[in-house]
Amino acid sequence: MGGLSMDQAFVQAPEHRPKASVAEADGIPVIDLSPLLAADADADGVDALAAEVGRASRDWGFFVVVRHGVPAEAVARAAEAQRAFFALPPERRAAVARSEAAPMGYYASEHTKNVRDWKEVFDLVPRQTPPPPTTAVADGDLVFDNKWPDDLPGFREAMEEYGEAVEELAFKLLELIARSLGLRPDRLHGYFKDDQTTFIRLNHYPPCPSPDLALGVGRHKDAGALTVLYQDDVGGLDVRRRSDGEWVRVRPVPHSFIINVGDIIQVWSNDKYESAEHRVAVNVEKERFSIPFFFNPAGHTMVEPLEEVVSDESPARYNPYNWGEFFSTRKNSNFKKLDVENVQITHFRKN
Repeated sequence: MGGLSMDQAFVQAPEHRPKASVAEADGIPVIDLSPLLAADADADGVDALAAEVGRASRDWGFFVVVRHGVPAEAVARAAEAQRAFFALPPERRAAVARSEAAPMGYYASEHTKNVRDWKEVFDLVPRQTPPPPTTAVADGDLVFDNKWPDDLPGFREAMEEYGEAVEELAFKLLELIARSLGLRPDRLHGYFKDDQTTFIRLNHYPPCPSPDLALGVGRHKDAGALTVLYQDDVGGLDVRRRSDGEWVRVRPVPHSFIINVGDIIQVWSNDKYESAEHRVAVNVEKERFSIPFFFNPAGHTMVEPLEEVVSDESPARYNPYNWGEFFSTRKNSNFKKLDVENVQITHFRKN
C-alpha cells in the first residue's frame, strides 16, 4: 500500500472526497462514567447518566466516555501488541490472512460502499470458547475462529485481556441505553449472552500519498449494536453532524473511548436514536492506529423495534430481520467489491 502511486480502486467519487480542512467538532458529549462504577452508585446518579447517554444517542449518535473503568494498562498492552503485529514482515501478516468462509485474521483490501479503504486490518473475536461461534448464512456457515500470529509474544494475551475489559464496559453502556429508553436495566443483555458475534478490529492506516482522493474508511454507519473505539492521538475520525450535515473531526481525548450507536440500537429504539455516519481521513506524514470493538448480538437474533417502545401513536418503523444473515452479507461485501449496494437497515424500513 505505502509508497505506491494512487491505485484507482482507492479513489473516492468527487462528492465523497474529504475537504482539505475539516472543522473540529464542538459540543460532542463527553460523559464521565464514574457514577455507574462506584461501589455505592446511587440510583439518581445512574439515572442522570442514562439521561445524558440518551440525549447524546438522540442528538449525535455517538459520545465520548472517560473514567470508564477499563484499565489503562490493558489499553496500552493492546495498542503495543497492535503496533507489533503491523510491524511484522508482509509474509508473516499474510500467514494469518482471512478468507471468505473464515473472516477473522489479516486483510489489506477492505471495501466500504464498494471503494477500497486505505488501511490494513486484523480481526479477532474476544471470546474464543470451543467450538468457535458460527453464523449461519444462505450458502453455509461463517466460522469465527481466531488466527493467532506465531512468535509474537504476548499478542494473544493482550487482546484477550483487552476484549474482556471492553466487553464489561459494553454491557454497562447497554444498561445505560436500556435505562434511557425507560426499560429495565438488563432488558437488552439477553441478546448478547450466547454466541454473540462481537469482534475486535485492529486498524492500521499507513501514510497516504493522496489523502485528498482516498479515505481510511469511507462513509458508513456501523451495522451492530454499539462500537467502543480506542484511537491513538493522530486523529482522523470524522462524523457527520446531525444538525447541518457537515463533516466534523473528532479530536482525540486521552484515556477515552468513542462510543458509536449502531443500526441495531436505532431499530430497537424505533428511530428514537440514530446511528452516526462516520468516516476516517488519512494523511501524508503519519500512520494512525485504532481499535474498534464491535458489540454484536447472537447470530439468531431477529432485530425489530422493541415492543416497549412501539405503540398505536408510534408504530414499528421496521420489519424484523435476521442479524446473522445481515451481518454475514455485510462482512462479505466488505471483503470484495460487489455490483450491488451493500445491505442497509433502510431496506427493512416499513413504507
